[in-house]
Amino acid sequence: MPYVILIFAVLAETIGTTALQASQQFSRPLPSVIVVVAYGVAFYLLAIALRTFPVGIAYAMWSGMGIVFIAVIGFAVFGQKLDLAATLGIGLIMAGILVINLFSGTATH
Repeated sequence: MPYVILIFAVLAETIGTTALQASQQFSRPLPSVIVVVAYGVAFYLLAIALRTFPVGIAYAMWSGMGIVFIAVIGFAVFGQKLDLAATLGIGLIMAGILVINLFSGTATH
């Protein structure tokens, strides 16, 4: 269950960051409201996940998964290009998340 909560925290953060791009520097009201609400939900769920995960591990997974999701959304929705270095870097982030979860004994309290 803690992983599910953490994934929902990542999804909320991803929604907030996507809305941040769509808000055009907070000049559009609806996306601006979505930013505030989504980030509030994201941090609330992250706080719940911290009951199980150490803060460094939780934040590494939360931010890493968020980076990957936002890069994909930026590419698919906003037409932002990813060069080879960016793609390799994102792959390394994904590899780091897998290493933490598969091999680290610190992934949970």
